[in-house]
Amino acid sequence: MIRLAALTLLLVSISGCGLTETVGSAATDAAAKAQELKQAQATEARARNELDAAARDAAQQRQTAEKDAQ
Repeated sequence: MIRLAALTLLLVSISGCGLTETVGSAATDAAAKAQELKQAQATEARARNELDAAARDAAQQRQTAEKDAQ
């Protein structure tokens, strides 16, 4: 039983080194993905604002054309 516990402890301590590196790498990747998501959301908001502005301009031009046609 003591041998099994010692072997388990040894294996856990050895695998812990790789686990720490894996967790660190995952945290870095997650931070990078979060930054990408923020940038994508900002880009989406800018595109939506530009489309809204274009729609308003088109509506205004349509109204002006309708008034001129009368």
